Amino acid sequence: MKDLDLPEPIAAYFDADCHDGQAVARCFTKEGVVLDEGKTHSGAAEIEAWKNEATARYTYTAQPHTLQTQGHRYLVTSRVSGNFPGSPVDLRYAFILERGRIASLEISP
Repeated sequence: MKDLDLPEPIAAYFDADCHDGQAVARCFTKEGVVLDEGKTHSGAAEIEAWKNEATARYTYTAQPHTLQTQGHRYLVTSRVSGNFPGSPVDLRYAFILERGRIASLEISP
């Protein structure tokens, strides 16, 4: 992440991801949405629960290494390593930002 010039809300997300669900939820707009593993999580409470559940199941680290822009979308590829099947894996994080926060995040292989 040191070499990437990530927009502030995205850098804040990856920093918060090292902490807890509440820290992650604060990175999103009030109506923020996360799409991950085929499930949609909307609003702060659901996003916080999603992050807390992931942390309870797995110990992992995410190291962003590539940033691309497609119109209003920011695509970040990150090496995710941890105690889950298939580790390590490169995951793609598609962010849409709004007013200095994350409006939408879609995580895919």
